[in-house]
Amino acid sequence: MSEILNCRGLTKRYSGKLALDHLDLSLESGRVVGLLGPNGSGKTTLLKIAAGLLTPTSGSLLIDGKEPGKATKAAVSYLPDRQAVAPEMRVAALIQKFSDFFTDFDAGQAETLLKDMAIDLNLRMKEMSKGMADKVQIVLAMSRKARLYLLDEPIGGVDPAARERILKTIIANYNPEATVVIATHLITDVEPVLDDIVFLKDGQAVLHQDAETLREKYDESVDERFKEVFSC
Repeated sequence: MSEILNCRGLTKRYSGKLALDHLDLSLESGRVVGLLGPNGSGKTTLLKIAAGLLTPTSGSLLIDGKEPGKATKAAVSYLPDRQAVAPEMRVAALIQKFSDFFTDFDAGQAETLLKDMAIDLNLRMKEMSKGMADKVQIVLAMSRKARLYLLDEPIGGVDPAARERILKTIIANYNPEATVVIATHLITDVEPVLDDIVFLKDGQAVLHQDAETLREKYDESVDERFKEVFSC
């Protein structure tokens, strides 16, 4: 498998505070990766740098061998941890906007998924609950034919009953040769879909392992291992 993301000595400071601390990390294509860590561990900062929204203080991050920018925009689909679309826009207008902006966006797939979730395409974003709005953004992100999907807390705003359905939507609607990075603290919910595990602590990767190997090595679930690592 080829490498899709590579970090070497990646460091990011905010007004003197260290968010990423000389992070070394390599992710392969065709994997679903859990980027797991408590609040403040650097998950969102890492995804924003990979999406080209932040610039590192030092070190490097490469997407398919290129620095984040115009050359990588077409390869990366980014879902932020908060609503990033205008609240007055209708869902149908958002689908059209994504179609106009991203050549790899599948409008038909987006419409089908949203209808399956019983979301009215004529609704405005501000007329929805947070859970419904989150579903719309997830569908928009996953209806692109990207090589790297960066999903920041994709199930954090939805009720437990909807989480399994959303995760199935994510897994069923991406190119299997692509990589999906799911940053979350809801480990029990996402564990069944993960191929690889990355534990991020104080801006450093303290564990990076195949999920099944981790379970066999420690004879415990990813969630149980997470609690052990982060209780120290």
